[in-house]
Amino acid sequence: MKSQFNNLILIGMPGAGKSTVGIILAKTLCRDFVDTDLLLQNKIKTTLQNYINKNGEDAFLKLEEEVICNLDVKNSVIATGGSVVLSEKAMNHLKTLGTIIYLDVSLEILYNRLNNIKVRGVVGTKNHSLLELFEKRTPLYEKYADISLITDGLNTEQTIEFLIAKFNEYIKECENKK
Repeated sequence: MKSQFNNLILIGMPGAGKSTVGIILAKTLCRDFVDTDLLLQNKIKTTLQNYINKNGEDAFLKLEEEVICNLDVKNSVIATGGSVVLSEKAMNHLKTLGTIIYLDVSLEILYNRLNNIKVRGVVGTKNHSLLELFEKRTPLYEKYADISLITDGLNTEQTIEFLIAKFNEYIKECENKK
């Protein structure tokens, strides 16, 4: 299998469902599951929010980039933190590991899902609103994505079904270009 298809890497806003979808997608495809936020927490031995409060957002982003750039997995579904797109170096590394899939969720749905945004370790929430984060990050998600899936109105099972179909289409398109 070509490296670009080896791993499925989920990006998107906090609350987009990357971890939830990722776990079930990994089970469905018989792949390992990697959550980069959990890798970070295991490394720092505290919550992401505690680390950000103590060390600042810049230190967190540097650590996140380091953890991502040292990631070396195969046959996995990888759920990333929402801020990963703020690092071009991290995103370029992820591109070498597999296919980047953007879980695109509307701002309205994010408002409904994120009632704990100030305590869940989200970079940028100290000085910026969810709307501002959304407006800053959306173009980056779109820039790096190989596949985008609008998940509004889809339950988890439907999201996974559509995601697998889009991934299979993407593989065929890539193979036809050769």
